[in-house]
Amino acid sequence: MFDFLEGYDVLGAFWTTVQLTLLSAVGSLIWGTILAGMRVSPVPLMRGFAAAYVNVVRNIPLTVIIVFTSLGLANIFSVTLGAADDFDAKFFRLAVLGLTAYTACFVCESLRSGINTVPVGQAEAARALGLGFTQVLTLIVLPQAFRAVIGPLANVLIALTKNTTVAAAIGVAEAALLMKEMIENEAQLLPITAIFALGFVVLTLPTGLLLGWLSKRLAVKR
Repeated sequence: MFDFLEGYDVLGAFWTTVQLTLLSAVGSLIWGTILAGMRVSPVPLMRGFAAAYVNVVRNIPLTVIIVFTSLGLANIFSVTLGAADDFDAKFFRLAVLGLTAYTACFVCESLRSGINTVPVGQAEAARALGLGFTQVLTLIVLPQAFRAVIGPLANVLIALTKNTTVAAAIGVAEAALLMKEMIENEAQLLPITAIFALGFVVLTLPTGLLLGWLSKRLAVKR
């Protein structure tokens, strides 16, 4: 029944998708948190940079960003992220970089909305005790902001998982690229599409359910 799967490493392709998702999620969470801190910073230059970055990058199609990381960074500026001689590793890392740069915008905006839920009086009380901006942000504000936006961050993570398919544009051997290859070589359009669609449901549905449960469990009681 599934003879058309012989010779294709479907699990390996989905494992590449999982790796893209996890590495990009960690990178975008770190960069997005930094951007969120800059957006609420008292320094106008930092606020301006973060606002400009978010508003520009999130309005560029992800495909354009991914292609730029390969054709622009790799071919023009010779940025290979330590994998100059390994084609697969080089473009995998560049895809992670592009996904991180793009997804961090949405992480930033989610966190900024969470920061706005923290009562201003808490920050003012912390400053009255002598804490600086960075201490107030990291010790008082961000812990509560993260708890408030677990749900929105879950949506960002699910969107990131599906956005990894764009990495096929630069030859990263993830699920979407293998599906394209199988459709071109096999006369089994519907079964192949159904298998890969099911694979993405298996990746994203448990994530949404788990983080939705955590969102309710860890919600800040006001």
